Amino acid sequence: QVQFVESGGGLVQPVGSLRLSCAASGFTFSSRPMSWYRQAPGKQRELVAGISSTGGSPNYADSVKGRFTISRDNAKNTVYLQMNSLKPEDTAVYYCHAYRLDYWGQGTQVTVSS
Repeated sequence: QVQFVESGGGLVQPVGSLRLSCAASGFTFSSRPMSWYRQAPGKQRELVAGISSTGGSPNYADSVKGRFTISRDNAKNTVYLQMNSLKPEDTAVYYCHAYRLDYWGQGTQVTVSS
């Protein structure tokens, strides 16, 4: 059974930082590209960042480029999202996702507010 458990969210002030983690299970993690998505209230889910199965070729939405860093540890079946210089518009529920698997976790809430 495919499962994703996201963690690390919380309330942070603008320009602060958070590190999100997503523990995956139920599939061969090391063979799948992974991504982070987010969904803000009243908006569609959007792609934030992606990374290849081997940890290379990271790519980012223009809105987070230079501030967020995606990484993965295949030995731990975990993907990370380091978020720096956070802005109020980064407020959303963040989800991880495996390429071509139609499963989602519960997400982790990130709120950026003073």
